[in-house]
Amino acid sequence: MTPDSSGGTRARSVAAPLPAYVSGVADRPLLGMTIGAALHRAAERHPTGQAIVSAFQGRALSYTGLDAAADQVAAALLARGVTAGDRVAIWSANRLEWLLAHHGAVRVGAVVVTVNPAFRGEELAYILEDSGTSLLIAAPGFRSYSFTRAIAEVRPRLPALRHVVVFERPGGDDEERSGIDERWTDFLAAGGDRDAVRAAESGVAFDDPCSLQYTSGTTGRPKGALLTHHNILNNGYFVGLRQHLGPSDRICLPVPFFHCFGVVLGGMAALAHGSALVLPGESFDPVETLRTIAAERCTSLYGVPMMFIAMQGHPEFGRYDLSSLRTGCMGAAPCPLKTMRDAVERMNMRQITVVYGMTETSPISFQSLADDDLETRISTVGAIQPHLEAKVVDPVSGRIVARGERGELCVRGYSVMRGYWQRPEATAEAIDAGGWMHSGDLAVMKDSGYLQIVGRLKDTIIRGGENIYPREIEEFLLTLPPVAEAYVFGLPDERYGEEVCAWVRLKPDAAVDGEALRALCHGRIASFKIPRTFRFVAEFPATASGKVQKYRMREQELALHESESADT
Repeated sequence: MTPDSSGGTRARSVAAPLPAYVSGVADRPLLGMTIGAALHRAAERHPTGQAIVSAFQGRALSYTGLDAAADQVAAALLARGVTAGDRVAIWSANRLEWLLAHHGAVRVGAVVVTVNPAFRGEELAYILEDSGTSLLIAAPGFRSYSFTRAIAEVRPRLPALRHVVVFERPGGDDEERSGIDERWTDFLAAGGDRDAVRAAESGVAFDDPCSLQYTSGTTGRPKGALLTHHNILNNGYFVGLRQHLGPSDRICLPVPFFHCFGVVLGGMAALAHGSALVLPGESFDPVETLRTIAAERCTSLYGVPMMFIAMQGHPEFGRYDLSSLRTGCMGAAPCPLKTMRDAVERMNMRQITVVYGMTETSPISFQSLADDDLETRISTVGAIQPHLEAKVVDPVSGRIVARGERGELCVRGYSVMRGYWQRPEATAEAIDAGGWMHSGDLAVMKDSGYLQIVGRLKDTIIRGGENIYPREIEEFLLTLPPVAEAYVFGLPDERYGEEVCAWVRLKPDAAVDGEALRALCHGRIASFKIPRTFRFVAEFPATASGKVQKYRMREQELALHESESADT
């Protein structure tokens, strides 16, 4: 106690720690419209402005053209019996027709089911059966895999699937036809009543579901997150605001449409701001992307860190003029310092933003600001988005922790999904009674309100009673000169319960083994955190959106251990 002015005593004033809670200040209101209404508005405001450019297909559409094409697709869907709430699946890599199919379907109240083009027949069957898809729009194939053959094989097991439409194959029609009802051009040519489109569209509300996004499966079999027009249109709008997007901007999009990164951060952001969406290829290729940026004078570029690393490290990087770039989005994985610095300095992306989110939050909840410094962009995932709330809670008690303390991130607001498709128990586990979406991510909120993601609750390794957070070890390993990429997970151990395993990709000129890396760790991190097993790989199992799949690494590592034990 300390004396007060009257000779008595008073308690010493000690500032209480700030709680790990933030709410996003908004100077713009939410958009209260459907995606179809937003496209009509864009066509009115930017009638001749380019909406989409598919560089590899040699095709482009203005906003007026995209609006008319959406009507054409919508009419064809209505003519095939599609009604509001029906699920229409799209199984294709990036191409102009993907976006047309999406806009046409949501215009009449259908729910688009996005299917990963890396999936095979059994995975397709699971998604279509789980979602109850009635109409499938597909590419003929992707790379060397025939989608049409896979459809023919699984269709007899899918009684709800009434109709299958396939995009044309460039250069000829040699696909399997037994599982296909019609080709895309025939589907459109048969058309339908445009007045019926207007009538159907008038019955669609912005709170209606429009997208069934199956989570990427980094931890197991995917669940469908049901998202609304309000969810994804507004999320794209506010992600675009942080990039200062406008009608003169051109977004280079090498990330896939089937994922929120492509369809929301790309498609919805471009739509909401009248920007052009530029597709460099069906899937990511570093040279194709660099060439497209230069040729199309793109101002914004999206990608996961491994895409930026591939472009920056390519021998042809210096051949392309990237001076038109200004901004963009990088997310889905931690960004190494050199990668971010090269994006800013060598790729001219002075206003690049880091994004963080999850499919269940449509997806982005945190994003850095265009003028944040380099350290902020590599050490945090930015600030809370407008109109959203976030808190970091103790995973056991559920109480909000103090800023600077570790806990589970929870998000609330307009972006939270309607729920997991036909999984009320899983939905109740993810979204609590207060409307908070529990992310499963371990986070630390800084005094500034900016957020650091430090691991996954389920990723936590418990070794001899010690909690070990893989993200912490991964970030340390990236500081070692020989290491280009590293991912850490736990393996069962009889003595300690779990042990630490690291999969590592070395830099091209590095020549070290596990013992050498362990030696570099000693004295710099606690001994119990040093991986007992190092596995050196050229690439990591990952989803089509570039998100690594640790559960597959763990499965492969366990199989290798079993094989090695059998040989000794």
